[in-house]
Amino acid sequence: MLKTSSQHSQSIHSVSKIHFAILIIAIIVAGISQGMLLPVLAIFLEKMGVSSTLNGLNAAVLYIGSFGMTLVAERLLGVLGFKKLMLGGLLLVLITLPLFPVYPSIAFWFVLRLLVGIGDSAVHYSAQLWVLMVTPSEHRGRNLSIYGMSYGIGFSIGPLGIKLLDWGIYAPFLLLAGLFLIVVMLVIWKLPNGTPEKTATNEPAQRRFVKSYSWAWYALIPAFLYGYMEAAMNSNFPVYGLRVGFSTGDIAFLLPFIGIGGLILQLPLGILSDRYGRKKMLMICGGLGGLLFLFVPMAETNMIAIAAIFALAGGLIGSFFSLGLAYAADMLPKMYLPAANVLASFHFNAGSIIGPALGGKGIEMGSTASLFWVLGGCYMIFAATGFIFKEKSK
Repeated sequence: MLKTSSQHSQSIHSVSKIHFAILIIAIIVAGISQGMLLPVLAIFLEKMGVSSTLNGLNAAVLYIGSFGMTLVAERLLGVLGFKKLMLGGLLLVLITLPLFPVYPSIAFWFVLRLLVGIGDSAVHYSAQLWVLMVTPSEHRGRNLSIYGMSYGIGFSIGPLGIKLLDWGIYAPFLLLAGLFLIVVMLVIWKLPNGTPEKTATNEPAQRRFVKSYSWAWYALIPAFLYGYMEAAMNSNFPVYGLRVGFSTGDIAFLLPFIGIGGLILQLPLGILSDRYGRKKMLMICGGLGGLLFLFVPMAETNMIAIAAIFALAGGLIGSFFSLGLAYAADMLPKMYLPAANVLASFHFNAGSIIGPALGGKGIEMGSTASLFWVLGGCYMIFAATGFIFKEKSK
């Protein structure tokens, strides 16, 4: 429960649907920003003659900024509260976005991507923890799936920004900045502030992190794998596609299918996890999703086959972050949830940093298919690891 006082806590609960709707809108727009920036800037750099390794490393900078934010997110949230932390993140991205087309330089974009990563991380951390803490356990899978599905909507829309380049280099960035401005006004107007409820404990923060990890490590791995897949696909697949013979239009058409699959299956998978168990659903989704990624190189340039594979694999893997976080919340005491949320964000950003760099290096070494071999192998290993993980009671 969130509160600044007992009375304020009740007012938050009584209009929680309005707040939830604003959080969903904020996450959709944050998803659009990440879904658009990664492929649009990757295509720019590829056409500028930048190596695929440097292209991937430049994309990873966004997640380095996000990673840095997770290190201080819990402390900042305690000081600023949910609304101020989210508003700060939104404003930082809003100010940064229009600067990208001003000076197309790798060094300049390095700094800008770092700032966008910090801002996006602030929005994600405050929003997802708010949803996690106010949702009862019996609806946790459903609500977090709705949250994740909303991010998937935005992330699926993002690559369409490639089409806006026909209107000029400024068009996608200015349109996205306008969307962020709308969200900023909604947050200022309707969203109340609040901080995580203080729980009586003398346990130091470091110990809460260690215990959260030792009790729920398997539930935190999905965040890493989801971040790896998301960043690698949006940063490396445009390079992969151009080198195997796809046009930029083909790439813009194919990438959203990963998010479309997540939109279709994420809520049903969340509801099934409430009924049959999250560990079981994570293992099934990981095994099948990994197998599907291994089939992508076999499809070569068959648009229909790749679109179908992306939709199915994206549908199965698209729920990984939300299901993993819900699974961790099932196993941990409530006072450990902020720490678990930090760890999940830490894993997501680590995967997002490693994904583009490793994928870009594989492509540069002449093995374009390695992008999907590594993805498929990681998910299948995760599924098999589930057989050795034993849950501990709270």
